[in-house]
Amino acid sequence: MADDEFHKGDKVTWSSHGSTVEGTVKKEITKDTEEAGRTVRADKDHPQYLVESDKSGRDAVHQPGALDKK
Repeated sequence: MADDEFHKGDKVTWSSHGSTVEGTVKKEITKDTEEAGRTVRADKDHPQYLVESDKSGRDAVHQPGALDKK
């Protein structure tokens, strides 16, 4: 099961289109904002995380349940 708390710099993995992606947490998002080209709905009780893929360098936003610490 995924840990539900991550910090900047944590190495994580997530599933994307049937593959496992490795990357790094760039920041925790705790309010509604625009990140990685989309609107992100988040608050302190339901944070999301901006992550950067190690392979592509692209940013993505994920809920904590979608991430696993590496």
